[in-house]
Amino acid sequence: MDNGDVRFYETRMMAHNDIGERTYAESGEELPLSGYVVAEFCQIAAGPFCGMLLADMGADVIKIEPPGGDAMRQWPPLTEGFSENFASVNRNKRSIELDLKNSSDFALAQSIVTNADIMLENNRPGVMDKLGLGYSAVQSVNNAIVYCSISAFGQHGPRAREGAFDVTMQGISGIMSVTGEPGGGGVKCGVPVSDFATGLYAAFNIVSALLRRERRGGGVHIDASMLGASLGIAALQTSEYFGTGRNPRKLGSAHPRNAPYQAFRARDDEFVIAAGNDKLWHAVCDVTDVTELKVDARFFTTADRAKNQAELVPILESKFANADAATWLKRFAAAGVPCAPINQYAEVLADGQVEAYGWIQPMELDHGPVIRTFGAPLGMTELDFPIRYAAPTLNRDRDSIEAWAGETQSPKSERTE
Repeated sequence: MDNGDVRFYETRMMAHNDIGERTYAESGEELPLSGYVVAEFCQIAAGPFCGMLLADMGADVIKIEPPGGDAMRQWPPLTEGFSENFASVNRNKRSIELDLKNSSDFALAQSIVTNADIMLENNRPGVMDKLGLGYSAVQSVNNAIVYCSISAFGQHGPRAREGAFDVTMQGISGIMSVTGEPGGGGVKCGVPVSDFATGLYAAFNIVSALLRRERRGGGVHIDASMLGASLGIAALQTSEYFGTGRNPRKLGSAHPRNAPYQAFRARDDEFVIAAGNDKLWHAVCDVTDVTELKVDARFFTTADRAKNQAELVPILESKFANADAATWLKRFAAAGVPCAPINQYAEVLADGQVEAYGWIQPMELDHGPVIRTFGAPLGMTELDFPIRYAAPTLNRDRDSIEAWAGETQSPKSERTE
């Protein structure tokens, strides 16, 4: 990085810190991404979730919405007309409504991206180029931009122009082929894992690109695809296929290489145990009073137990039928065997561990009502990541964004001095 680049970054940090208290935690400590500005052109889940992760870390995320706003604003549940789904992935952001086909709105959008550190978009490949804000166009006026494109299949290849939603991506990526009970039909994971895994990968790559930029200068184009992210989190399944030549199969809650490692039915309800090694297996045998199984050839090793799960499960469930799930959970916990109830969200959100971390936080919407949301789940020494301001009403911050875009020097003019 030459001296001009160093001056550029120092000036950018000073200018961005002038935005005000939005870039700082309530404790007064500077957040990790304080001083960085993100121009977010995203709707629904993957892109907004990525933007929120950056915002939680202190970035000033300017959510640039089309006329009518992000489509998720209409998703129920609605509290006094405001979508709680939208609120859950858009906190700590500013909002401005721009019609990029309108010349004055386009000029303002161009000014924003010219002065931003990061641009985040989740349109189909080619859309931003048509609108005049593709990577080449933005890079020509801001060659330090970290530009991240989130799409279904990536920016090139035979499927690049195809669209997708989480459920179709779970289908094509193989996730649905290993989800559900053996012999059952296609079942998607109840959590939109393709959307949110892509958002996580994108946020990680954006921060990595910022570190690279600080060391070497210059920007970069990040190509984040839902297909790639969905396969990336399936490392155990893809390696099973590569190693055996066979497709992984549905096992319900069971595991292909460990047993007992699944949900079991007790007298009143289901619960989960995970005996992932021989020591834990022996503890299971002791708790359930089947000590003879410790030396049974069918279940002697982890591989044996995994191979013979169909025989092992009914033996254990015949014992579990004699007591309630809560009783078995107490017994296994006392024996050091990892175990858990199968909670509904009302139960897990009321768990003492969730309370201990303060993950559930109130969020006061602009028009008055207070809702609850799940905040940033990670901790960092001497730093908290509070909700600094609620998910914005549409176009809430137009005045402040226009003022910032008009006052901040452009990166191009700063670098050419």
